[in-house]
Amino acid sequence: MKHRILIVNSGGDCPGMNAVIRAVVKRAALETDWEILGCIDGFDGILTEPNEVIMLDEKSVSEIQIKGGTILMTNNKRNPFNYPVKQKDGSFKNMDVSEKLIENLKALNINSVIHIGGNESHKISYQLFNKGVNIVGVPKTINNDLSITDYSFGFQSAVQIATSAVDKLVTTASSHNRVLILEVMGRNTGWIALHAAIAGGADVCLIPEIPFTIEKIIEKLQSRYSKDGRGFANIVVAEGANFKGEKNELKPGLIAREISSRLKKSNFNHDIRETILGHLQRGGVPMAFDRILATELGVKAFEVVKEKKFGTMTIHKNSELTTINLKEVIDKNNKIELTHNLIQTAKGIGISFGD
Repeated sequence: MKHRILIVNSGGDCPGMNAVIRAVVKRAALETDWEILGCIDGFDGILTEPNEVIMLDEKSVSEIQIKGGTILMTNNKRNPFNYPVKQKDGSFKNMDVSEKLIENLKALNINSVIHIGGNESHKISYQLFNKGVNIVGVPKTINNDLSITDYSFGFQSAVQIATSAVDKLVTTASSHNRVLILEVMGRNTGWIALHAAIAGGADVCLIPEIPFTIEKIIEKLQSRYSKDGRGFANIVVAEGANFKGEKNELKPGLIAREISSRLKKSNFNHDIRETILGHLQRGGVPMAFDRILATELGVKAFEVVKEKKFGTMTIHKNSELTTINLKEVIDKNNKIELTHNLIQTAKGIGISFGD
């Protein structure tokens, strides 16, 4: 009987997920008695009736490494331990359906699972492992907020998209003597904002790790204008950035507008516009760096399954491929330390953090 691996995506999409899928399939093709299956739309594929599980072979994954998103689709609302189940009256109730998931894996003769996801996804991985599922994780997040791996694929592609946006906004800001505020993703960490601000030449960078004040932002912005009102400035803000002494409870897409509103209320007289980059950062063709990293992690994931080292995650640490126990992965956010060299670099070229 062939050994069957099920690939599952969960959480948000990001550039490079297809490269992982392709790498697992192509590595398995070099062996005998191995089959790779794909779970459609996160854990829905294995939990719905009938199942949406497809066979994957070299033909079906040909050239998908150049595509953004994932051919298997994904979602962040189908936790098998808190899964919406339709009741007789038509309403939905969240229930633990992990036993059903395990039963369905057995019914399909699936021996192991490769789960591609971020922090919340791998909490599920760890819970499933504790229930006896032979599972291996692959780290995925555009926010680079998993401290257990040097980089997560998707991050460099997201940074490139954000940097390209800063590049374009700088030119239009200078043409109209405006302040342009660009909001990027980063609910808990500011890696995308920090990289894009440095690479794109922003004047202000606001991140969750450094609370800011409007007064300090205005101080920097005023320095960018001459007495006759000519000048321009660009602000890059992570969606989870916080005003000093306040907790950011704003939904993504609102912090840039809130900053703009407070600047205007503070009698900052120059023209201000906001741009919310949003899901543009998740889409599009992955950079070569992310394709390579995702391929490395996919090949490693297959080899870890083959070696039966379950309950682990494949990671890239200190420039080497290795594994780490899932227990050590949970809630290990990769916050930007205030002593980080990029913080010092940003300050060294005059970028203000509003502190």
